[in-house]
Amino acid sequence: MTASPTKKISQQPAPPPTAAATAILDVAEQLAQTKGYNGFSYADIAAQLGVTKASLHYHFPSKAELGCALIGRYRRVFAAALEAIDQSAEEPRKKLRLYVGLYDSVVRNDRMCLCGMLAAEYATLPKPMQDGLRSFFEANELWLRGVLKDGARAGTFIFKESANDRARVLLGALEGAMLVARSYGDPGRFKSAAECLLADLGAPAR
Repeated sequence: MTASPTKKISQQPAPPPTAAATAILDVAEQLAQTKGYNGFSYADIAAQLGVTKASLHYHFPSKAELGCALIGRYRRVFAAALEAIDQSAEEPRKKLRLYVGLYDSVVRNDRMCLCGMLAAEYATLPKPMQDGLRSFFEANELWLRGVLKDGARAGTFIFKESANDRARVLLGALEGAMLVARSYGDPGRFKSAAECLLADLGAPAR
């Protein structure tokens, strides 16, 4: 097995946010995952928290800064989840199943992957947010590429294209499957699509 690629993508620790900032981020993340970045305002966050918009601006002076903070936190949480997968499983097949489980748990809560949702609005986002989105997807592709290479060397996975290309296919297909499943209100659609993706590698999901 190769060394875990997540060591290359982990983000530098950020200063612990205050309780108030964390509450703002929690509400903003939920709104972004269900309505999109352009679908909510500071007024929506303030209403849910029972605070003034001025208090939000104290922690995040602009919505762009809030958006960057959201992406940064999501990237760190996801990187930690990938590291946890690496620590809990050695078999590439099991790693991919656990990876799919990260997305499945989100769609079953009637949410979208935060970065997948924001990617749909990419052209309207500030450049720092666009850069953050690309970093998130690149980190996921890097991790998937490592797992796929390990599986190919072990004879567990079979695919004709490069591991890089297959990683991109997997990531794009999973994000897309979430969108379609959510539009039908049917998490089972995501699970079925994921099973097909894994079965195509010779790694059927349980």
